[in-house]
Amino acid sequence: MAVQGDSGTKEEIKTQFTTIEGVYRLLPLSEYSRPNRVAYNNSGGSGTIPPVRVSFVSLPDSSGSVNSVNGDRTKICFNYGRELFVYTYRGIKKAADLTKPIDKRAYNKEDVPTCHDFNSTTANADGVSLLVGLLGGQVQLIDPITKEVNKAYNAGERLIDKTKVTCVRWIPGSPNQFLAAHSSGHMYTYNEELMCGVDRPHYQLFKQGEGYSVYTCKTKSTRNPLYRWVIGDGSINEFAFSPCSKYLAVVSQDGYLKVFNFDTMDLVGSARSYYGGLLCVCWSPDGRYVVTGGEDDLITIWSFHEKRVVARGRGHKSWVTVVAFDSFTTLYSDMDELDMCTDDTSKHNSYSNDVRGSKTSNGAPSSRPSSNRNSLASDGLGLSVTSYRLGSVGQDTLLCLWDLKDDVLTQPYLRPRSSTVVSSSGVVNSGGVGGNQTGQSTANAKCNSTKESSVGSDASHHSHSTNSLTAKLANLNFGEKKDKEKGEKDHKRSLSLASKNSTQNCKGSVNKNQVGGSTWSSEDWCKPMGTWVCPRLDECPVLEPMICKKIGHERLSGLVFREDCVITSCQDGCVLTWCRPGKQPGSNQHSTPSPTTAVAMGGGPIASGGTVV
Repeated sequence: MAVQGDSGTKEEIKTQFTTIEGVYRLLPLSEYSRPNRVAYNNSGGSGTIPPVRVSFVSLPDSSGSVNSVNGDRTKICFNYGRELFVYTYRGIKKAADLTKPIDKRAYNKEDVPTCHDFNSTTANADGVSLLVGLLGGQVQLIDPITKEVNKAYNAGERLIDKTKVTCVRWIPGSPNQFLAAHSSGHMYTYNEELMCGVDRPHYQLFKQGEGYSVYTCKTKSTRNPLYRWVIGDGSINEFAFSPCSKYLAVVSQDGYLKVFNFDTMDLVGSARSYYGGLLCVCWSPDGRYVVTGGEDDLITIWSFHEKRVVARGRGHKSWVTVVAFDSFTTLYSDMDELDMCTDDTSKHNSYSNDVRGSKTSNGAPSSRPSSNRNSLASDGLGLSVTSYRLGSVGQDTLLCLWDLKDDVLTQPYLRPRSSTVVSSSGVVNSGGVGGNQTGQSTANAKCNSTKESSVGSDASHHSHSTNSLTAKLANLNFGEKKDKEKGEKDHKRSLSLASKNSTQNCKGSVNKNQVGGSTWSSEDWCKPMGTWVCPRLDECPVLEPMICKKIGHERLSGLVFREDCVITSCQDGCVLTWCRPGKQPGSNQHSTPSPTTAVAMGGGPIASGGTVV
């Protein structure tokens, strides 16, 4: 690990950590958990408890304005075991009051909550819609404030899908449509104003592509579900909409990331984990990159422009459960280029969708939203990003922060003779990599045309040698176990590999396609290792985290970046608040820019350079 301390302090749980912006400190008074703070009793063990997820929403005041920092109007929802809690989030300046939840719900053990999402589009000063996905496959719609709304979808005999809901999200800007993904590998589009049928739905094929199919219900009148997506060969673990709301990134247990044009339902790109399933996904603030984490203990960075993996990140010692970009510390080269998060937000989040109307000629409901959404931010907004800040948490109880420099992410796709390990400070280490390389032909991807900007001189970090590990991993084929250095334990887990299933899904004929300036064939889908879908570790930069700190006793399951703090959640049911530098109550600290500065999304200039740990 790049920035771990000496062996005597490796297991110490940190209550603060330091970056170039300053010191992030844990605020014990802003901790949220079960009111009685008693551990959840589950005979099946902690491994069977669904991950503790966190959702936020900021309600507008009577004038219609929203201030995300105002704790009085910000609501937080989190699940733990069989219970769901909704509190008023009081921010970093007021202590959490666990004795006064806005809403508290207890479920039976077959229907425990697994995920949830607020509808920020329809939220008002009096109420907000909250979706709750359940272990048994149901989706519940409630209003935790007014208590007047209580609907259930796929309830009763669960005729639509009987498997766990893994992710539920409101379609951005929609007042009534949402997506629900299941461990069956299916994803459903619902309209909250429509009823579910009393009979098992019958589907007809609506659209089909490489590794996915979309179906609609064969009914005379429009009903839920509006669409059924069948993606990959395993559980859909998470999905995320792009900042412009036009694209949808989906990660599955088969190890694949698939990116769709949500309006046209076309597959626009794909990537593969190094091995095992992918568990989490997020978009960069400008929509240029998609980052995934999973069972290979790596983060994978995929470029939307080039349609390929441009880097991987190594710092975790177990499965990566959440990845998230920090838009407030992402660095831009010019203040004039910060229009994306202000003027365009209302544009790409507004569209109308009344699905109770007529059907199309082929029987599909006319439920596609009449989109007024802009194209991807990177296509039209002209942002010049010099450094992205990414965060990740995992089952190893580690919080990792990564600085993704634009000059590293825009390197061309080559097959070097030596591996490249890049720390977050920009230090590049090269070493020889043994073993044979495959002879599959892969065209060099066109380099991203994003303008490279100087971010100033970076301070060097001490990093340990990774050549031996890289050499071992770089020559792995699917189905093999990962070798460990002497003294480390082997991973004792079954890998969800897709080599057999993906071969069955590939077409017999080789169809040439043009993606991102590179020519690829359906062979790449069958044998991804060593291709643009899944480059070896010696074929792309390998990044190391800026910081890597142990912050909990149990595995971490949530990470949210807010303007004045960072939120993490742990499997023991605790939701922690980490105050940003200069934001501590009663503090007069301010970030002091150095001669070389760049503009952060959430505030003033931030000095560029290394990190003080």
